[in-house]
Amino acid sequence: MLKLHYNLEKISMGLVAAIIVAASIGGIVEIAPLFTIDETVELPDDLRPYTPLELAGREIYIREGCYACHSQMVRSLADELDRYGPYSLASESAYDHPMLWGSKRTGPDLARLGGKYSDDWHVAHLIDPRSVVPASIMPSYPWLTRPLDTDLLSDALATLARLGVPYDEDMIAAAEADALAQSRPDSDAVDGFLERYGERPEARVFDGDPSRLTEMDALVAYLQSLGTLTDAPYRLLAEGSQ
Repeated sequence: MLKLHYNLEKISMGLVAAIIVAASIGGIVEIAPLFTIDETVELPDDLRPYTPLELAGREIYIREGCYACHSQMVRSLADELDRYGPYSLASESAYDHPMLWGSKRTGPDLARLGGKYSDDWHVAHLIDPRSVVPASIMPSYPWLTRPLDTDLLSDALATLARLGVPYDEDMIAAAEADALAQSRPDSDAVDGFLERYGERPEARVFDGDPSRLTEMDALVAYLQSLGTLTDAPYRLLAEGSQ
């Protein structure tokens, strides 16, 4: 076997062909199951899509490279379950394009972050991380106080709808208004937002300043949504402990 490998190394094109064959086999093994994913992943009945404001926050999260230091996938290991909560399910990310599971943990996993801290804590943490976590090495994001650009939200929802995310025509048409309404719970438009998205996504002033809609509103809304789109992981964990 070693002699065969040695002889193969002397034939450059043969070595290239062998590498291609080996890589192709590995690729097929990884890709083939994706063609049957609709049959193997059952969506929870209570899974909801991101609201326009949360979706805008997700785009900011990607833009700022947060995924490079934070994963969003709790593995089924005892220490992770103790620290983060129920392990992640593939169905939770069914509406994520792209998915942000990741594996890099310079900072903690965020899959169950929603509701763990207050909005004020998130705002302070993003503007000056060391004001709330003295040992933090996370960079500051003071520019998130600038106004949120909502011009492309309708187009974003329309694109995701073509990929299977359940946004209807009313949601797409009202995307900009709903982003503003979610951060303005006292406005007249909030009734329309709640009618389209239900009571589960909360409407409130995420950045503490009701006078304008900011990128901070969007990012905090997204962070507070993590792990709250469905209760399926918690139900599964409860069933397993019985």
